[in-house]
Amino acid sequence: MAAMTLLETKGLTKVYGGLSANEDVDFVLPAGQVHALIGPNGAGKSTFVGMVSGRIPATAGEVWFDGQDITHVPAHKRMKMGMAYTFQITAIYARLSLFENIALALGSRDNRAAKAALERVGLADRADQIAGDLSYGHQRLLEIAMGVAQAPRLLILDEPTQGLAESEIEGFNTLIRSLAGETTILLIEHNMNVVMALAEEITVLDNGRFLARGTPDDIRNNKQVQDAYLGSG
Repeated sequence: MAAMTLLETKGLTKVYGGLSANEDVDFVLPAGQVHALIGPNGAGKSTFVGMVSGRIPATAGEVWFDGQDITHVPAHKRMKMGMAYTFQITAIYARLSLFENIALALGSRDNRAAKAALERVGLADRADQIAGDLSYGHQRLLEIAMGVAQAPRLLILDEPTQGLAESEIEGFNTLIRSLAGETTILLIEHNMNVVMALAEEITVLDNGRFLARGTPDDIRNNKQVQDAYLGSG
């Protein structure tokens, strides 16, 4: 039996001053899947997920979530429907403690839930530390914990391993594998080792348009993708 579609876009388009950041993107994400979105810099990946999350208004096209047309639903209501989006640039509260960051993400001071979220990313022993004092890599992990704490139906991670040390990346991979059975994950990532290790399916964007979709092996062996992004090496 095919998995239920959780997220779908139809002809999704964003035009800035006559230039298309995304053009006519059709995309389907089954519930429970870890799906990677890849492509060269400027391919339109962050614009696409910005439209999906409601932070960027679409010029044309539709966004559907769990069978509902949410194209004109604001971002905060999409969050209440079960979307969580971590940014390409960290979006933490630098002057607050890690615990307080999680509490704000949760909308409550639930000690157990906050502690559990910090444990998932290996930061439980830093709960009282000021977030701005963390290394950049640990700030990224805190941001992921803020998303995880919301127990989202869809977790969108935009360049989550950027700034992580190699030793931290394996921990991130373990985290995503542990989440895979609990939520649907859309991963925007440049680190192809991470993509190939985690993604069940991959979608490739190039110049704002859909280029290819398939399993990691399909994408690795796709001549168009090699030419546009991966190279032949």
